[in-house]
Amino acid sequence: MARLKVEGHTSLIRDTVSNAVINSSTSEYNIYMARHRARNKQSDELRTACKEINSLKAELREIKELLKGIVK
Repeated sequence: MARLKVEGHTSLIRDTVSNAVINSSTSEYNIYMARHRARNKQSDELRTACKEINSLKAELREIKELLKGIVK
């Protein structure tokens, strides 16, 4: 598998078999992975917050129904 440097870019190489452009910079890869993990963490936190909000809504509905029953 032969690889050629991409003109004008120090960290990019082209695979001659698949014609793919590959970034060979490990620091850029590490930055990408850190951003990816941060996005996943943020998404998980949002999902957890939504579940907690829905749980609180259900509990409030239940409290409301109990209060209506007491008032009657």
